[in-house]
Amino acid sequence: MFAVPRSSSPAPSSRATRNDVARLAGVSPAVVSYVVNGTKKVGPDTEERVRAAVAKLGYRPNPSARALRLGSTEMLGMVMPSVINPYFAQLAHEVELAASKRGYTLITANSDSSIATERTQLEHLAARLVDGIFLCSNVFEPDLRDLELASIPVVLLNHSAETPARDSVGVDLLHGADLAVEHLASHGYDEVGIVIGRTSGDEEDGREIGWRESVDRLGLTPGPVARGPFSPDGGYDAMRRLLRAGTVPRALFVSSDQMGRGVLKAAHEAGLRVPEDLAIVSFDGSVDAAYSWPTLTSVAQPLSEMAEAAVEALLGPPHEPRHLVMDTRLVIGASCGCGTLTGHSANR
Repeated sequence: MFAVPRSSSPAPSSRATRNDVARLAGVSPAVVSYVVNGTKKVGPDTEERVRAAVAKLGYRPNPSARALRLGSTEMLGMVMPSVINPYFAQLAHEVELAASKRGYTLITANSDSSIATERTQLEHLAARLVDGIFLCSNVFEPDLRDLELASIPVVLLNHSAETPARDSVGVDLLHGADLAVEHLASHGYDEVGIVIGRTSGDEEDGREIGWRESVDRLGLTPGPVARGPFSPDGGYDAMRRLLRAGTVPRALFVSSDQMGRGVLKAAHEAGLRVPEDLAIVSFDGSVDAAYSWPTLTSVAQPLSEMAEAAVEALLGPPHEPRHLVMDTRLVIGASCGCGTLTGHSANR
């Protein structure tokens, strides 16, 4: 029999520890932590030895131990209605960037616009001991009592209404709708209809309220109202209903860029020219608006500013709950009739 030589390295099947790395590199466990976590500078030769030992042993820090030591998992959660909606995907990206600046990782979850699924996703994030949650809820007043009992702070993001005892960040939907209607009126349209998305709780959306108030203020004729889900299919079906009923107005305010894509498709299929036969202004200012044909004039939400404000509300100094309202701006495309002004931003 051959004798098996002893090694100071752990057996391949065992998990290397920080002490194993320290012994192999000839340093203290504290120095290993400095290098792995980037918390303190060490000499270049020392750092090279530690990193070589880490690579040889396949060392991976224990996240549970780190979380226990720091009193934080350094993870945040975000629940949104649809991760494939470009608006929410872009918003999540901005939140991830803002959280990363503070050393936090973001976990995203999809609720599929379902209140029950939203609650389940919140439970999953709580079980992972995240340090806080950004919730783009399907309802205006979500039930967050379980998270309160678990002492997990929540910021309601993409939230238009003030919620007592809760931080929230959103935009003034009424003002955004007014921007859209006023712009269509500036083109000479005296009747403006609306294609509006349905909320899960059936609450009246601020964009519809703003559309109605703006039409009244400007002395316009309120055009037809067509409803559907906040999706391309929702916009497509809503527009098809207007076409079948013969009630398509000359100008439409559409409550999201995703719905706007659907409206454009149905209009093209029916032989309607945009903007010659139908002028459109949508809402969100997402990539959908910029890459539709024609490009959609859209009321843009300031996603980067919203994300920064939400992260500050969650991770900043203690404060009384507050509702932060961001300004919208009109991004001019071709769907309203401005033509050569495509890509021009107009602030009000």
